[in-house]
Amino acid sequence: MEGGVLPGPEAGPRRACRARTELAAARPTVIAAVRALPPSPAATELAAFTTWFAEQDPQTLERHYVETFDLRRRSSLYLTYYLHGDTRRRGMALLTLARRYQAAGWDMSGGELPDHLPVVLEFAALAGTGAGEAPLRQHRRGLDLIHRALESAGSPYRHVLAALLALLPPPSRADEEAVTKLAAEGPPNEDVGLDPYGTYGHGEFAPPDTFVPPLPAPPASHPEGAR
Repeated sequence: MEGGVLPGPEAGPRRACRARTELAAARPTVIAAVRALPPSPAATELAAFTTWFAEQDPQTLERHYVETFDLRRRSSLYLTYYLHGDTRRRGMALLTLARRYQAAGWDMSGGELPDHLPVVLEFAALAGTGAGEAPLRQHRRGLDLIHRALESAGSPYRHVLAALLALLPPPSRADEEAVTKLAAEGPPNEDVGLDPYGTYGHGEFAPPDTFVPPLPAPPASHPEGAR
């Protein structure tokens, strides 16, 4: 990612061969794991997804994944994009996520950005409830937006997002209002002339103490008698 810009559609074809191989190889494991789940709303949603998943050939699975997640911004899997758009604040959010992973002792070396949903889910599985789920709760609004986009597109992946949302705390009224606004207006655009001395979270691109303005220089002393 350069300048906080969301990776473009060209990233999809580069992952095509790998995606086809991984999806085909994982299909029996995924289906068996879902069938073994105890009854729950999340299990029902996952079962609906695997019904479709089991019937598709690898090329169809690959094509649908790329078209859904790599070629459409509204269903992009990069979670910080929904909160921060392509702004400098997104870069700081990515850094915060990476530091969270490092603090938990997890070294992510897969080449993806730390806000990519599969990466966030892997961290949640490894770190467990609490610390592991914190990034998902923080990006609840982005997850809601992805789910809305998948529902609008009629993608079977809507069931996966619905299952994930069913496992998180319900949204607050503020969350619902923010999601409706984001769905109508889109993520924020870059702000010009950000003030690095203000309060982080209100337009600034860095947290406190990241940049400290220098102290004013002392008055210059002049030799006695100098004009």
